[in-house]
Amino acid sequence: MPTTKPSELRKLSVAELQKRIRDTKKELMELRFQASIGQLEKNHRVSEARREIARMMTILGEKAEKHRAQEGVEHA
Repeated sequence: MPTTKPSELRKLSVAELQKRIRDTKKELMELRFQASIGQLEKNHRVSEARREIARMMTILGEKAEKHRAQEGVEHA
């Protein structure tokens, strides 16, 4: 899975982001397993997957913060 730009990730819905995070975590688990048995050809993919997860979780957190801020304005 190629890395996705943050601007493209910000366009996704929360549900789509959560699905991508789950899929990438599953991919990371498989990559780690391959690395442990010596079958991983692209070693850099492990760190790329970790960064991709962090990037998506950061954007998910931004969306949650924005949602909380909007709720705070509505209730004030």
